[in-house]
Amino acid sequence: MDLQEKRTPIIKFDKVSFQYDSQAEKNLIDINFDVYAGETILIVGPSGSGKSTIARCINGQIPNTHPGQLDGFVSVNGKEVQTSSIFDLSLEVGTVLQDTDGQFVGLTVAEDIAFALENDGVEQEKMQTIVENWSETLEIDDLLQSMPNKLSGGQKQRVSISGILVNNAPILLFDEPLANLDPASGADTMRLINQLSKKHNYTTIIVEHRLEEALLADIDRILVIDEGKLVFNSSPTELLKSTVLQEVGVREPLYLTAMKYAGIDINKYNHVNTFSQINLLSEDIKLIEEWASQVTHEEDFNEKDTILRVDHFNFSYNSETNVQTLSDIKFSVNEGEMISIVGTNGAGKSTLAKAISGFVKPSSGKIIVNNEEIRDLSIKEIADTVGFIMQNPNNMISKTMLYDEVALGLINRGWKESDIEEKVFDTLKICGLYPYRNWPISALSYGQKRRVTIASILVLDPKILILDEPTAGQDYAHYTDMMQFLNQLNLERDMTILMITHDMHLMQEYTDRTLVFDTGKLLADTNPSELFSNTHLLKAAHLTETSLYQLGKLLPSMTSEDFIGRFMRYERGMR
Repeated sequence: MDLQEKRTPIIKFDKVSFQYDSQAEKNLIDINFDVYAGETILIVGPSGSGKSTIARCINGQIPNTHPGQLDGFVSVNGKEVQTSSIFDLSLEVGTVLQDTDGQFVGLTVAEDIAFALENDGVEQEKMQTIVENWSETLEIDDLLQSMPNKLSGGQKQRVSISGILVNNAPILLFDEPLANLDPASGADTMRLINQLSKKHNYTTIIVEHRLEEALLADIDRILVIDEGKLVFNSSPTELLKSTVLQEVGVREPLYLTAMKYAGIDINKYNHVNTFSQINLLSEDIKLIEEWASQVTHEEDFNEKDTILRVDHFNFSYNSETNVQTLSDIKFSVNEGEMISIVGTNGAGKSTLAKAISGFVKPSSGKIIVNNEEIRDLSIKEIADTVGFIMQNPNNMISKTMLYDEVALGLINRGWKESDIEEKVFDTLKICGLYPYRNWPISALSYGQKRRVTIASILVLDPKILILDEPTAGQDYAHYTDMMQFLNQLNLERDMTILMITHDMHLMQEYTDRTLVFDTGKLLADTNPSELFSNTHLLKAAHLTETSLYQLGKLLPSMTSEDFIGRFMRYERGMR
């Protein structure tokens, strides 16, 4: 980037404030920053801090489709946002949404990538060449005739990126690109973004919760937003060495947490953006091992009754074929266990959850809940014991108002109105939703909608709770609140909790047991520390080596598995 380029910002925010018409408070307050051509900028902050509002100002959704009072000056590649249409700004900014499914318009991948070109009246032969070139660059050329909604999360992300690259917009805007991706796909996506940005000199803006993974995109600068204000604007290393992340409630990379637990001063290292950059000194490796060796573990020898047994379970969505979605699944769960269920998309995890909840019946084999086989029970009868919370909250929500949604199950069970209100209010307080009790659900964020669906199940007091990706789209503060709440349910009510997840932090911190699925089979019934030390299982589950595992490999007299286990136990003790 030459000096002349750097003097002229490609994006400029000058004393920008914004308040949505539907809200009483400002969402942005006196925001000032510049972005220069070729920079890769990461915007982080807790939910509701104003990150997405900044993104909407950049791509023209504000003020064009989100009415409100926009003060100050915003320009994008020389165009003043306040006086530009969304179409004008779409020529400058290509946006990849958090929900990739909501961005697809074509019946095939090729059609979807070509959509913008068709709208611009590009000649057919030229259009095909452009689509083929970008699909090859993003390694999805073998998927051009596939239906977008049949792809994996990582593949969908690449199709969405291809669809904006064909426009040749100089600015790429990614709104939480990791939200619905497993760790392996997430890491691939961040490396891809870095590759594209550097090779084609894009100006790249990334809005993201998952800081450690986002840093794989070789970030130049990080903006931290908190309560509508810009509280930090500098390099990743400066941020990681400061206390800003702790102050605003954004999680720092776990290798830094481990170093701090061991009493290491990270300021003596020049670069700490990624674990590979640090090059730990031998004396600091010794400090980490000494710290970890002091973490003890008390075994819980309390025998508990079995509450769930899956016995040689088989299931196929197509009875006319021999292809099994789930094949000979066998495991049991004791009361009060917290278990993570992992595996790639299509491995059978969600189908298993549906089977335990009674939504699908086995081809053969049994599922026994509370000593009763559920094959002949109704979904309502099973729901008295098993609560299933789906990944997409929109698939569960049926009411307009938040209170009505959470109260619905109690109404269907014939509760008195006065008792319903007390129970619903208690549940909303526990889930952090009480301030929104009179809100329409449409006014809530995606993460808040997820908590509404959890509240609507928890209000019924199930003995077994199954959650599909409970932390997807949640910032660290809400993630911690929700997981501590689930942990409290587990400890105080002895509730059995099964969580389908790709969240490696969740597995490490909150579960002692992990079921690993691949292509409809149960590959392993193990613990998280063993899983993260087994490269074969990691690959099968589409996970990646964590920075804790990489740190553990440096310890001369302790295995990575042992180190991860000790770190997890210490973290739980800190809670």
